[in-house]
Amino acid sequence: MKTAHDLVAAAKARITEVAIDQAPAAIRAADVLIDVREADEYQAGHIPGAIHASRGMLEFRVSSTPALSPRDLKLVLYCKTSGRAALAAAALQDMGYLDVQSIAGGFDAWVAAGQPVALPAMPAFE
Repeated sequence: MKTAHDLVAAAKARITEVAIDQAPAAIRAADVLIDVREADEYQAGHIPGAIHASRGMLEFRVSSTPALSPRDLKLVLYCKTSGRAALAAAALQDMGYLDVQSIAGGFDAWVAAGQPVALPAMPAFE
């Protein structure tokens, strides 16, 4: 029987992972940056410019969003540490997307590298 670790390792063997030092350039070159973490993780802080599509809903979200239908879009994905993003990247490849990358180390590596984080705006009380 396969474990989650086995599934992630198999996914990582067939996807492209971008090293954290090359992630900013990959994001600039991408058409879409997708955060596949859960909604509460995204709301707590995310990479600027990222759209949210949790791993559990990713295939449904991209299938129902016309702007995400072209299979030649350059997609960069991330999660907390890279496991969910690897599984998501493999799923998108299975759906026919041709240029999918995952950020090695995920959001944790992004933060550790001192990269910018978008935080939710706090309401102004007057």
